Amino acid sequence: MVDLVAQLTHRRKGHTLEAPFYTDPAIFKADMEVIFGRHWLFVGVEPDVPEPGDVMVVDVGTNSIAILRDDDGEIRAFHNVCRHRGARLVHEEKSTVGNLVCRYHSWVYDTTGQLIHAEHMGEGFDKSCHGLKPVHIRSLEGLLFICLAENPPQDFEELSRVMSPYLKPHNLRETKVAYQHDLIEPGNWKLTMENNRECYHCGANHPELTVPLFAYGFGFSPEELSDEERVHAENYACMLNDNHEGWEAMGLPSREVDRLDDMVTGFRTERLPLAGDGESHTMDTKRACKKLMGDMTNAKAGALHFWTQPNSWHHFMGDHAVVFSVLPIDAEHSLLRTKWLVHKDAREGIDYDLQNLIGVWMATNQQDSDLVGYCQDGVRSVGYVPGPYSPHTEMLVEKFTNWYVGRMLAHLAETRAVA
Repeated sequence: MVDLVAQLTHRRKGHTLEAPFYTDPAIFKADMEVIFGRHWLFVGVEPDVPEPGDVMVVDVGTNSIAILRDDDGEIRAFHNVCRHRGARLVHEEKSTVGNLVCRYHSWVYDTTGQLIHAEHMGEGFDKSCHGLKPVHIRSLEGLLFICLAENPPQDFEELSRVMSPYLKPHNLRETKVAYQHDLIEPGNWKLTMENNRECYHCGANHPELTVPLFAYGFGFSPEELSDEERVHAENYACMLNDNHEGWEAMGLPSREVDRLDDMVTGFRTERLPLAGDGESHTMDTKRACKKLMGDMTNAKAGALHFWTQPNSWHHFMGDHAVVFSVLPIDAEHSLLRTKWLVHKDAREGIDYDLQNLIGVWMATNQQDSDLVGYCQDGVRSVGYVPGPYSPHTEMLVEKFTNWYVGRMLAHLAETRAVA
């Protein structure tokens, strides 16, 4: 059995984790209890349940969560478990219901989770004591987060305070899910997140993604630049500042906020310019959808990046948004769920071509999945030792790992204090 406290305490700063953190089922179990059982998790968007009675099911480890819009339009979340004998209530990922009816013994719950019908339970049976068990849920301008803990982290309010002005102009509540893609990645969830938190690998592995991106937007080593490259880097820095000033004058908050490893609900955001025509994450860098999102009036609004610990990243452009969630399956496999959002009135084939909309990230996701698999293969080997992060291009990977270690140690300290 791995000594988790010792491994975490002696983790070498600026380096990857020891192999068991990516392979050991016992550590995976601890991850599910501490990280995915006690923190705010991104699981979907309000347009996943656009109308009263719409239900979406999300599985977090062994926990199945039903997220639904009730008859009054409020979004609620419940454990997807009948209060009678524990049968799963909703079996499809997406469905529409009048009430929630258990297939086993036909117990019936309304859309607020209250038990409204249960035959043959006797005169003393109190239906009001057997409603569905609620799960904490919050909407951040249309992004849905749940927390399985009895007492969720209180700093979601700070996240909301900072991020709402950045997200509001895109008005996700007035969008629809144009496409969803689920990809099983052959690696531990932390490898998926580490891969996302850097673009050191992008130039050699992402020919589609790098078309709309500027090379100097994701870190570089100043001492390695030629005179010409240094001029390009300085020009990029000036362009970034000019764009931030211009976007903020348009009412689009844009400047970097980085709270990745100094908050329980860690996050980071910044709006970055796009190359070429500068409109969208497409192969020709032009908008993918004719109808712009929300209050956007200019397609050349760059791409707003938003990352949350422990399991999400997002890109919001003038014409569409792409949101990503990572849900662990076991110690060596993870589900990457990607959704593409467009204006709710946009028409496929008229306002947008689906393949053009999803093409860049469909290719990029598969490329990243392959890279994660290469890492998973490597950490299984006796030849693996923790390697150093680049201080110039992998500083945000270090922040993710530092956040993870800190949250695990904090929980273990609380556990020892209680004992």
